Amino acid sequence: MSVKISATDVKNLRETTGAGMMDCKNALVEAEGNFDKAIEILRLKGQKIAAKRADRESTEGVAITKISDDNTYGVAIVLACETDFVAKNDSFKQLASEFVDVAFNCKTKEEFLAADFGGVTVAEKLIEQTGVIGEKIDITSFERIEAPYVGAYTHVGKIAAMVGLTKAVDNADVLTKDLAMQAASMGATTLSYKDFDPAYVAAETEARIAAIVKDNEELVRLGKTLKNVPQFVSRLQLTDDVIAKAEEEAKEQLKAEGKPEQIWDKILPGKIDRFISDNTTLDQEQALLDQNFIKDDKKTVAEYIKSYGNDVEVQNFVRVTLG
Repeated sequence: MSVKISATDVKNLRETTGAGMMDCKNALVEAEGNFDKAIEILRLKGQKIAAKRADRESTEGVAITKISDDNTYGVAIVLACETDFVAKNDSFKQLASEFVDVAFNCKTKEEFLAADFGGVTVAEKLIEQTGVIGEKIDITSFERIEAPYVGAYTHVGKIAAMVGLTKAVDNADVLTKDLAMQAASMGATTLSYKDFDPAYVAAETEARIAAIVKDNEELVRLGKTLKNVPQFVSRLQLTDDVIAKAEEEAKEQLKAEGKPEQIWDKILPGKIDRFISDNTTLDQEQALLDQNFIKDDKKTVAEYIKSYGNDVEVQNFVRVTLG
């Protein structure tokens, strides 16, 4: 004898799992009205769909952060899916918000995935929602930082960054938001050029010079102005001897141009600044403190931080993004 499935039963199952009305009804019919068994049926369906879509790329989604009330720690996660259509859905955004609430109490991604989420683990919930939504759903990023003061910035749910300061200075909320916005928009991967591995810098130098040389070959063909070919790409390479040599070459240039020696002191600082700028492109692209500040490109991020006092520094930062 078939069990009568009420609209209320379907509604309750839908609210619990997020599955579609027909999927909920069919699961209840198969489970002969047993609510818990219906949930398990939907989860098994999710596992099958997840297995089929395991090799799919989940490059869309939502980046989201949560900061403690005392601003001493925070988490950032990316809940990823396959299409922008799903990412923009309010229920998907709500799921991301619920996930970050759970992540907030976890120290690692592994701990987060194993954490309880309404009677199942986060990992199991991801599989369940893969079945509900019909797309691969995954946590592609999990980051946590702690510091005397932590602030965050999220750019249209696509990129999120958190910055930790060594001290909770006045207007630390403004400073950390500006710095997190800088990290989010300019894509820094490390704090300072001092953090670069010399072997990485050497490889980048070779690759960047080769790319510019190749570009110049095409510019020659087109009769256009050639790009400057730098000798270096990071301040890490600009030793005292390198700077001294650059100063001597600048003096030789001024002499050849017939500039009076008494005005060289006024011209040389600008030429050396230009030399450093031309030969630190890696730092400007990847090192947060060495980038030009996005709100005032006449100063570096490090110089902007100094405006809040000499006793505050960036302790750490993280950035998460889709893709």
